[in-house]
Amino acid sequence: MNEHLMLLLAGIGLIAIVCQWFAWWVKLPAILFLLLAGIVAGPVTGWLDPDALFGDLLFPFVSLSVAVILFEGGLTLRFQEIQGLERVVRNLVSIGMLVTWLIVALATHLLLGFGWELSFLFGAVMVVTGPTVIIPLLRTVRPNASIANLLRWEGIVIDPIGALLAVLVFEFVISGQEGNALTHTLMTFGAVVVIGFALGAAAGYLLGLVLRHHLLPEYLHNVATLTVVFGVYAYSNAIVEESGLLTVTVMGIWLANMRQVPMRDILHFKESLSVLLISGLFIILAARIELEQFVQLGWGAIALFITIQFIARPAKVFVSTLGSSLTWQERILMAWIGPRGIVAAAITALFAIRLQQQGYEGADLLVPLAFTIIIGTVVLQSSTAGILARLLGVAEPEPKGFLIIGANSFARAIGRVLKKHGFRAVLTDTNWKHIKDARVKDGLETFYGNPVSDYADRHLTLVGIGRMLGLSRQSDLNTLASLKYRTEFGRKGIYTLQSSADVNRSEKLTVSGEHRGYVLFGEDVTFSKLASLMSKGAEIRSTLLTEEFNFDAYRKKYGSRAIPLFALTPKGKLECFVAGGKLKPQPGWIVIGLIKPAEN
Repeated sequence: MNEHLMLLLAGIGLIAIVCQWFAWWVKLPAILFLLLAGIVAGPVTGWLDPDALFGDLLFPFVSLSVAVILFEGGLTLRFQEIQGLERVVRNLVSIGMLVTWLIVALATHLLLGFGWELSFLFGAVMVVTGPTVIIPLLRTVRPNASIANLLRWEGIVIDPIGALLAVLVFEFVISGQEGNALTHTLMTFGAVVVIGFALGAAAGYLLGLVLRHHLLPEYLHNVATLTVVFGVYAYSNAIVEESGLLTVTVMGIWLANMRQVPMRDILHFKESLSVLLISGLFIILAARIELEQFVQLGWGAIALFITIQFIARPAKVFVSTLGSSLTWQERILMAWIGPRGIVAAAITALFAIRLQQQGYEGADLLVPLAFTIIIGTVVLQSSTAGILARLLGVAEPEPKGFLIIGANSFARAIGRVLKKHGFRAVLTDTNWKHIKDARVKDGLETFYGNPVSDYADRHLTLVGIGRMLGLSRQSDLNTLASLKYRTEFGRKGIYTLQSSADVNRSEKLTVSGEHRGYVLFGEDVTFSKLASLMSKGAEIRSTLLTEEFNFDAYRKKYGSRAIPLFALTPKGKLECFVAGGKLKPQPGWIVIGLIKPAEN
């Protein structure tokens, strides 16, 4: 028996990872494949029965998982990101939310014949969009910063507010049987808001103080934070039922905007944990659906999806953005993107069970209806939003540019040649003369300041940047920048240049390759060597390879006088020569190399 349970749990994890990997490979939101896997594992094959597997622990597990997801989302919300757009965010999660609620409730009643109680409850649940689907979608669509920040803020903030609205409607429905619905609902609303904001802010502030003053060893930061989130969520719900979601979201936002709190490692840990929890939850909740329920819903569910996509969402965005600085193109894309996610599924499942116990007719259809809307919005928007963003001209450019650490003479030469071949290059340095020369003499983009500073986090724009070149004469700065920007560009996007000291150091004194990225241009190529060659008249030249003059002929002609730096493919992809690499340019490629003048 125990072995069977372990196989089921391990199987859920394995299926989740396979779905996430396949979604990454085909560049579609993972929710599609997770839902399909859950339906296959549950109602189609009968392999997975979540109620039998988890028993009474199912909904506590769902609730705690949603709490972690909302807390992790709150950690990504910084007020500085929406300066000038605060009113739009406020409208989206207030007036816009009410517009969505009323339209969806009316449509649910008219199109599916649900009673007014269930219709208003379902409308309340469907006001949420959710970070679990918004953030992956934004990575694929890559809209401009204004749209991305607004949608991300809306998706994270609307979850606890939508959950609160759903709780209030649920309490109103249940209390209606006792004749004191309005009074009870208003008291519940006040209690949830007071406890949510007070306890969330207090917990965030106290945890921030502990982390800021290093009262916990670093190896306990992640586990302690997770434990605090669980405890605060459970304690908040114990004081006022269903207040925990708002509490943990406020706690996350407070920590994200508290100064000098080391949250980077905690955020990375929570991101990884959220991926695991989200994946498992979608599979588990989808496995609880009965296929016959989709048939019962009929065409009314499709009509409701169309109403949400083409009426409710555009109406919400139109009302919320009146008088804002957003262009009409930005508003159209925002009106198109509003997928539903795990919070909608989890809350619907929770309330459906409780309403079924109360004997409400049609409550068993709420979950399949929610999944119909989730699948419909995700499939349509994920397959079309990128195309729409490009047509409207509000998509960020492909991340083909380079962030260059250092603005010395060699770094400026690299910046000039990258710019010549159509690549964006941003040079950073703390030496004002170097920055001035790059900006005035070479016409290059620059950032004056330390690239690993808090100031850089706020002011260094990385739109269209996909790789980092560490070309500073300070190897320690290159290494620090590698560690900082590895999360931004991935390990494959980090390249650093060795110093002479790096070459001469023993293995036990050398920074590992995992932390400094790829070593640029070869094992024996150092900053000193390149700077020396530049001072002796070496130039960076671009050479087109042909069938007659291939890469072997190039190496034979220039020999030790040439250090290949980059290779540009006919399709415009730039490859870097690195130590231990096996790059061999083909005819039609352009080789960019530093070539020393021939000796007379």
